[in-house]
Amino acid sequence: MNRVEQVMGLPVSVDVRAGGELVDHALDGVFGWLREVDDRFSPFKAGSEVCRYDRGELAPSELSDDLLEVLSLCDHYERLSGGAFTARIPGRRLDPNAVVKGWAVQRAAGLLLAEGLDVFCINAGGDVVTSGEPEPGRPWRVGIRHPERPDSLCAVVESSGGAVATSGEYERGAHILDGRTGRPATGLLSVTVAADDLVTADSLATAAFAMGTEGIAWVASQPGCQVLIIDAERQVHRSPGLRLAY
Repeated sequence: MNRVEQVMGLPVSVDVRAGGELVDHALDGVFGWLREVDDRFSPFKAGSEVCRYDRGELAPSELSDDLLEVLSLCDHYERLSGGAFTARIPGRRLDPNAVVKGWAVQRAAGLLLAEGLDVFCINAGGDVVTSGEPEPGRPWRVGIRHPERPDSLCAVVESSGGAVATSGEYERGAHILDGRTGRPATGLLSVTVAADDLVTADSLATAAFAMGTEGIAWVASQPGCQVLIIDAERQVHRSPGLRLAY
């Protein structure tokens, strides 16, 4: 069963290799959760918890456990990247979205697993969590969009239990900023990271993109990660362990 909805400003598809009322109920829970996250954590909705905290209407002691977890993850990746990854750049609003999407979709995967559904693929605007195999012996295939040709793929990554995330500027323009300078990141066209979970994959892909060319070796050295990176000179950098279909 497959369902696609527009949520968090992007198309989210969930492909579950099962059917029936149980799956319908589980998918209702997944998309309900993602809509809840959008309402609570969007930096673009004035009534969200993130915006209220940013305006000083909520003290740290009044924040939900979920937001505290997200902010802690933001702090972790800011430290890990030497400040290139950040949820707050001086003069700009608090924006934890670089962590929120991966965190929310990984939690959605947990909702499916809790219902006993263990063969699925969740694709949130190109960032993907998979579980199991759609057919015996065949992993899920995750297409990586070419950074300069929107109708083409530059690679297809195989995944049968883990996450794949890509950061680039082909969808939203120069929206990834280097937190160390406050200016748009340069040096890379596309960063794809495969990891055990989408929080790690998505956050590291964003951080590496923000770091520019120095992010290539940095992200490749992170434990449990495989990468596919295209730099501004159109050179491809690939971890030898990355599973490509072609």
